[in-house]
Amino acid sequence: MLEEAIVTCPCCWEEIVLEIDLSGGSAVYTEDCSVCCRPMTVRVTVDEEGGFEVGVESEEG
Repeated sequence: MLEEAIVTCPCCWEEIVLEIDLSGGSAVYTEDCSVCCRPMTVRVTVDEEGGFEVGVESEEG
């Protein structure tokens, strides 16, 4: 099941839309920002009722 999440890139501060695949449950992965192309860590937490939270953080120190 795909959902969309609007997040703010931690590098360029632009709002971007991420497609989140909830079928795999909670996950942590790297994705490049569609605006500035810098890598960010995406953390998806899926709860038992099917709700989810998405957090992002920069991979650059």
